[in-house]
Amino acid sequence: MNNQTNEFKTKIAIVTGGSRGIGKEICLQFAKQGSNIIFNYARHHKEAKDTQDEILKYGVNCDVIKCNLNEEQQIINFFKEINSKYKKVNYLINNAASGVQKLASELQTKHWDWTLNINAKAPWLCSVEASKLMKDGGSIINISSLGSKKVLPYYFSVGTSKAALETITKYLAVEFAEKKINVNAISAGLVETDALKSFPNKKNMISNSLNNPSGRSLTKTDIANLAIFLCSKKSEMIYKFLFLIFVVVGASISLGAVLVFSDMMILAMSFPNIIGLYIMSGEVREDLREYFKKVKSGDLFVKGKTA
Repeated sequence: MNNQTNEFKTKIAIVTGGSRGIGKEICLQFAKQGSNIIFNYARHHKEAKDTQDEILKYGVNCDVIKCNLNEEQQIINFFKEINSKYKKVNYLINNAASGVQKLASELQTKHWDWTLNINAKAPWLCSVEASKLMKDGGSIINISSLGSKKVLPYYFSVGTSKAALETITKYLAVEFAEKKINVNAISAGLVETDALKSFPNKKNMISNSLNNPSGRSLTKTDIANLAIFLCSKKSEMIYKFLFLIFVVVGASISLGAVLVFSDMMILAMSFPNIIGLYIMSGEVREDLREYFKKVKSGDLFVKGKTA
């Protein structure tokens, strides 16, 4: 996706947490497409300045605004500043994330509040503010993670916040549809970034991430390219095509036939599950014994620290 297209040229993309990691790559890929970039940072001023310099090389505008997404008033001021200069925006990528790597029993309420504020509350507030500036429609992309669906060691607060983010995505998608604003989430699994260095079980996570059809971990560029695709007109055709299929299928069959077919499929799927459970019962029993043995001995996890 390195070829510049007229679709993105001179458009305005806001990326939260755009100074480094996935956020930086998203900024660079949108800039390559000709979009003007706005991104925030909270602490890392030098990294933000270096990223801005890289973006400017593509001949686009780039505004860098210091904004702590943990503070609601700073979010409001962030968008006021954007509105005063640009009046409208086209894309918002809620990329910024934070969290504390502790078990639920070890987590303090301040850790919980911090994580949920950055990972769930801020994307909600940013989306609402950005929607006011998307006068001709637009796209909002929320960057989620594997922890929203899969239980990961010491990922309680982050995983919970990302699950909330995906639910927020669904509600905003319905609410903003009449404004011609598409809202999507990207949950890509493990992506090798500097943030991964803080994980106590990094090696195991990388090893597990290779168990996918591509046989490799995803890269920051993979995520950035997907974000661009979801903001493009091509992605809108997918929704229209699926809607058309369901309309045609729904019009050609009766409700009774659908219910009977569903019942038969559920019944058919139960037989191999029952047979498989019987065959594997011995092995499952041994695996469970080994698992609980490791839990009791403390060999299962290595304690983590804050991200």
